[in-house]
Amino acid sequence: MEWKISEGLTGYDYALKQMEGQVADIISGEGSELVWLVEHPPLYTAGTSAKKADLLEPDKFPVYEAGRGGEFTYHGPGQRVAYVMLNLKARNAEDIRAYVQNLEQWIINTLSRFDIDGGRRPGRIGIWVDTPSGEAKIAAIGIRIRKWVTYHGIAINLHPDLANFKGIVPCGISEYGVTSFAGLGRQVTMDALDDVLKEEFLKIF
Repeated sequence: MEWKISEGLTGYDYALKQMEGQVADIISGEGSELVWLVEHPPLYTAGTSAKKADLLEPDKFPVYEAGRGGEFTYHGPGQRVAYVMLNLKARNAEDIRAYVQNLEQWIINTLSRFDIDGGRRPGRIGIWVDTPSGEAKIAAIGIRIRKWVTYHGIAINLHPDLANFKGIVPCGISEYGVTSFAGLGRQVTMDALDDVLKEEFLKIF
């Protein structure tokens, strides 16, 4: 299995193309499993359940059809996106619900290492925290699976510009806010987050 970190900002079209190629190689037996960590330039992505009305500012940033599950989300600088390409069949782990729960637990365990109490909320995808102004999402999850090979993955808000989430209804949920490590008063570098992400990933997967 490979662990790759891309420097700078990775274009979304390029990321999709690379993921599609890697997944095809894994399915054919020619490629290895991969976790790929990136940052994107500011953009919105639409999942397969996205509602047009939830794109509040369609001209603010480029909008991409992601092909993953879920609705609209924002990606941009200061947010760590982890694309996870695993062969669930080879791992004898052909259970989509269990896979999503493992992704959630990976995020929860990572947040805990930085003294952030993240958790699941019934009926709401992603990982949530309590803030003085109410519950807020700190991490998003959106996956796709082809022939039991996973792709897309998770996005954790380290220190993105949270105002950019206002151009959409994030994941179709308008009643709650969005926050980040910085918004919770945690000053953490991307390198430090990456180190913990890898450590916690290997404990679960």
